[in-house]
Amino acid sequence: MDGEVPAGKGKIMVTNPYSHPLRVAHLNPRKPNPLTLEPDAAARARIAEALGIEALPAAAMTATVTAAGNDAWELTARLTARVVQPCVVTLAPVETAIAEDVRRVYSPQAAAPEGDDVEMPDDEIEPLGQSIDAGAVLVEALSLALPLYPRAPGAALPDAGGEAEAEARRPFADLAAMLARKED
Repeated sequence: MDGEVPAGKGKIMVTNPYSHPLRVAHLNPRKPNPLTLEPDAAARARIAEALGIEALPAAAMTATVTAAGNDAWELTARLTARVVQPCVVTLAPVETAIAEDVRRVYSPQAAAPEGDDVEMPDDEIEPLGQSIDAGAVLVEALSLALPLYPRAPGAALPDAGGEAEAEARRPFADLAAMLARKED
């Protein structure tokens, strides 16, 4: 399985459910390097599990990796996918089509973040190593594109009713009475 590393005591921890590394030394700096990723059913199942979604019936990324200035490389891509998530109201499966443009720049001048509180100047700039993992880009872009609150057609939150709604609008209604009792 892609991205497996030993986690101790015989357990295996999956750090990246889908990987497709491109060796930078093998990329042509003079012309675009086209790439199409279409994870198979097993890889899509690993991605779905890692992202906490019910299913990933389809996922593809068409990308181009080109040389940029200062020894940097630019990955531009179009991610398309169909995801199945539970409805936030009814828990019924909701299928959503995703189509997102993706852009990453890999630069040898970008440093990997260190420590807990690190500000990155640009979220599209990544440190350049010996390889660019286009599969990891697919998974990350998909995770960022997932709907936060998928809703089945016609699903609505139940109405709390008049009295409960009125109480919710007056959170300090009983405060005056409590303060009057305390002063006595």
